[in-house]
Amino acid sequence: MLLFYVVLLAMVALFLALRLYSVLGKRTGHEQQPLARSADDRPLPVTLPRTTEAAQASAPVANRNIDPRAEQGLRAVIAGEAGFDVAQFLNGAQAAYRMTLEAFWKGDEDTLADLVERDVLAAFAEAIEQRREAGHSLDNRLIRVDSAKIVDAQVEGREARITVRFDADIAAVTRDADGHVIAGSLSDAVETHDVWTFARTLKSGDPNWKLVDTDEA
Repeated sequence: MLLFYVVLLAMVALFLALRLYSVLGKRTGHEQQPLARSADDRPLPVTLPRTTEAAQASAPVANRNIDPRAEQGLRAVIAGEAGFDVAQFLNGAQAAYRMTLEAFWKGDEDTLADLVERDVLAAFAEAIEQRREAGHSLDNRLIRVDSAKIVDAQVEGREARITVRFDADIAAVTRDADGHVIAGSLSDAVETHDVWTFARTLKSGDPNWKLVDTDEA
């Protein structure tokens, strides 16, 4: 009887391990190492998920989160990497949107470096430096993301690009060096419409999608 319970527990452990593997994917040696938590409890970089078994069966179907003009490009993404999952990508994109905005508002260039590509990082860094020179700080809050919709997708060679439109409400406040409010209000959220493009090399060891372009809708 003892042997039976030992075997049963081993089978349960194996099942849980396989479930964990299917959610997280296998490590390749190229994953980003977790950043040490600092005093301001800086968030960790986001990896946009790219592997699910269910996504391999069919091309994306039209829904309210996909512009019809993006469907052909998404099929090309799936053809280049069959495990790509649209719903998980959008969930990850929303998390990356929040983390990127909050890092920019805080002037956290280290976190930005893990989320955006070099040219975008340079533009963010320049804006952060101008803000510092003026003695200003941002006290902004992302109240909510009303919608995130894929509006374009392209594959050139192994390079995939997916463009997402974010409709969000943001409360924005600019303070001077003494902490006094010089612009904006935290009590009045402003509707914001951003169009961000994320890119990644398909079938590469790096699972991260990085922000490569930003625009306003």
